[in-house]
Formats: sequence, structure tokens, C-alpha cells
Amino acid sequence: MLKVTRPTLSHFGVYVTDVDKMVRFYKTVFGLVETDRGVGKTFKAPLVFLSASPDQHHQLVIAGGRPADATFSTVMQLSFAVPSIQHLRDLKKSAEALGASRFLPLNHGNALSVYFADPEGNTVEIYIDMPFYISQPHGDPLDLSKDDATLLRETEAICRSDPTFKLIEDWQAATFN
Repeated sequence: MLKVTRPTLSHFGVYVTDVDKMVRFYKTVFGLVETDRGVGKTFKAPLVFLSASPDQHHQLVIAGGRPADATFSTVMQLSFAVPSIQHLRDLKKSAEALGASRFLPLNHGNALSVYFADPEGNTVEIYIDMPFYISQPHGDPLDLSKDDATLLRETEAICRSDPTFKLIEDWQAATFN
């Protein structure tokens, strides 16, 4: 059970056209586990519940009912934190192999991110936090062909040259205390 002391974002749902295709995509790329599936009694759509955490029944709900002729998604982005820069590289390859497109790697200073469109056009972000803060929005090109040490050095240099630079713990203390 998730323990919270104030309202805390915990999960989101996405309308899709092809439920099985999208469930396969998110399970394969992100290693999510299917925790439940069914058709709602009051919400008459097929629903598949997915999670990466045993503490949360679901973190993502794939819901049928998106019209096949929908021209765009109203989802701004679905964001997944990853543990390493190498995970950015690996998940990018996995997503591409399963039909993702429109890849955009960006260095935000406070995070390294790769954005892409899932097979139905929803924007997905995979990212790793950095130990720095600079005012957002910020986005420099990110070249994942560079080694991790080079990317970390470049990110620190970008951040330290920004007048809003702080170490993340200093920003956290100033923002949340």
C-alpha cells in the first residue's frame, strides 16, 4: 500500500485504440506487470492495469475507447524515471523496435531525457535525474553516443554556466521548506 501524507500523483490512464498492442508495448519496454484486466461496470471500456511496484496496484491504466480516427493525443507526456544513462539507450532501442517514433533526446540540466511517440502517438519521456538544478524549461541536444562520463561532465558545465544553477539538494531545501 502506498503511504502518502498529502495528495501525491500515483497513476495515470491513457485511452488507446488497440489495447493489446499498447499493453504489450508498455510491458515489454518498461517491464510493467499486468495486475488486473476487465471491462468496467460503470466505465464501459476494457481496462488493463499495469504496475512496476508491488506497493501500487497500478501506475498505468490502458483504456480502450480511443477513436481510431483521433488525430492527436491529449496526453502531454507519460514520464518514466530510469536508473542510468545506459537505460536511456537500451529503452530507446526497445521502444523503436516496437514501433515508437519521433525520438528527441534532450539535456534539461536537471535531467537527461529521451522523448518519443508510442505506437499510437502518445508522447513518452524516459529520464534520469541529475544532481543539479537550473530553471526550466531548458533543453539542449543530448548525444547518447557519448560515454556516460562525458555526458555528466557536459551536463555539469551547462548547469554551472547558468545563472540559476544550484545543487539539487539546495534547490529542494529552498523550494519545499
